[in-house]
Amino acid sequence: MKIMRSDNVKKGLERAPHRSLLKAVGLIDEEMSRPFIGVVNSWNEVIPGHIHLDKLSEAVKAGIRMAGGVPFEFNTIGICDGIAMGHAGMRNSLPSREIIADSIELMVEANQFDGMVMIPTCDKIVPGHLMAAGRLDIPAIVVTGGPMMPGFVDDRPQDVISLFEAVGARRNNRISEQELKNLEDLSCCGAGSCAGLFTANTMACMTEALGLSLPGCGTAHAVDSKKTRIAKQSGMKILELIDKNITPRKIVTEESFDNAIRVDMAIGGSTNTTLHLPAIAAEFGLDLSLSKFDELSKVTPHLINLRPGGEHYLIDFERAGGVPAIQARLQSRLKTGTMTVTCKTLKENLKEYILINPRANKEIIKTLESPVHPEGGIAILYGSLATLGSVVKQAAVSQNMLKFKGPARVFDSEELAMAAIMGNKIRSGDCVIIRYEGPKGGPGMREMLSPTAAIAGMGLIESVALITDGRFSGGTRGPCIGHVSPEAAECGPIALVKDGDIIEIDIPDRKLDIIVPPEELKNRRKEWKPPASRVKKGYLARYQKQVSSADKGAIFS
Repeated sequence: MKIMRSDNVKKGLERAPHRSLLKAVGLIDEEMSRPFIGVVNSWNEVIPGHIHLDKLSEAVKAGIRMAGGVPFEFNTIGICDGIAMGHAGMRNSLPSREIIADSIELMVEANQFDGMVMIPTCDKIVPGHLMAAGRLDIPAIVVTGGPMMPGFVDDRPQDVISLFEAVGARRNNRISEQELKNLEDLSCCGAGSCAGLFTANTMACMTEALGLSLPGCGTAHAVDSKKTRIAKQSGMKILELIDKNITPRKIVTEESFDNAIRVDMAIGGSTNTTLHLPAIAAEFGLDLSLSKFDELSKVTPHLINLRPGGEHYLIDFERAGGVPAIQARLQSRLKTGTMTVTCKTLKENLKEYILINPRANKEIIKTLESPVHPEGGIAILYGSLATLGSVVKQAAVSQNMLKFKGPARVFDSEELAMAAIMGNKIRSGDCVIIRYEGPKGGPGMREMLSPTAAIAGMGLIESVALITDGRFSGGTRGPCIGHVSPEAAECGPIALVKDGDIIEIDIPDRKLDIIVPPEELKNRRKEWKPPASRVKKGYLARYQKQVSSADKGAIFS
């Protein structure tokens, strides 16, 4: 008989007390010989992307039972970036990724589960689950919860970014109070992760592209019964993965990450992948550098124009075939011998997909010969302002802002910048600098969707740039450059910028420079003093001491 990890908990004379405790939760003798499967669920009643995960877990558990396993559900924390956005709460979002990974490790190791089905949806929760999968390396499969349908306001589809940008539009009297109220009431219409290609949906697509979700899972919508069927099939599939001893590290390799990054570039994904994929790679024992994203971006065309940079929503991507359709387009450039949770290679999966879907949608997903843009969605910029790199979603930048030069308007927090923007103190041609918001300086590396959306809503997205050592939401558009490394709290060049300094951005040439003589910067560095920490106790204080730079994925060093 095959030895299982869970035998450590349930088998032998010495485990009679353990079996008794398991019987106290309802197990019977017949179940003691079956694989024990952890069902890792991030359901809660706060996040729209997670409000339905209790239903998905029931489908997963049904699949596990049908295939002969015994499911044990437990939960992790989860934070909604949209609700945490624009205030002190956002400092807790990125740090929650490590807590999620750690909590999964503790539960799985303590209970010696034979495998796990993971059910996350949103921005930091999906990466946390994937990090745990790489760290634990027991058979695992991921069921991401799926996108939200777009809302519908004034005969047009809308999403949460519509609201963030509407705030600036209302402040500038570009829309009425009633128009703002209509958007508020109708844009976010139910369960699922926000309806564009923001961080949550990007990471769901990355999970599928890495081979850790069943084909089609990444874009199957929260309200679609297809998602429930995938959940049930995933519950069944975990038993096959256990039987064949196919673990995450046998699926996710350097080649898998190359494939995922190519998909990321082709779909124009969130800049936050440059934080999460390196962090996930580290847990798989791999080194994924920031430069790899730029290397693959230069040779991978952008094939689908999704929100926030384009006009299409995730539902359009799903109806055009989702991740498998993108992979089919890119097949000649992918390493298709990689294994997946189907227990088949990517090549075998794509052969099945193309057989079922011979006619590709060229209206939504463009071809290699006629792409949306010749390069991928993300660019990595270096220069005298970002010696270790910075990140921009070039697919969401208009052509006339790919090169920019303007005077710096410097703010030492998001709140100070937001007050200036909403107070109409930012002018066309300005370069807004928001610093001391990096992993250590924040701490927590807050997203800057509120200021970027306000700039867009006020009609300045074509004339104002924004640069930060913090990060941006996947919903950000325009010349917004984040992840500037080294960060201000480590006396990176961004800490030395003064109001009026000329900042030069050249996205095609991958440059981000401050036009100040090196000797002047050297003198400013001598005078620089680190600011007092914004936190004195609790998890964020511990996080601040342990976290690494953004260019390393903000992992614990």
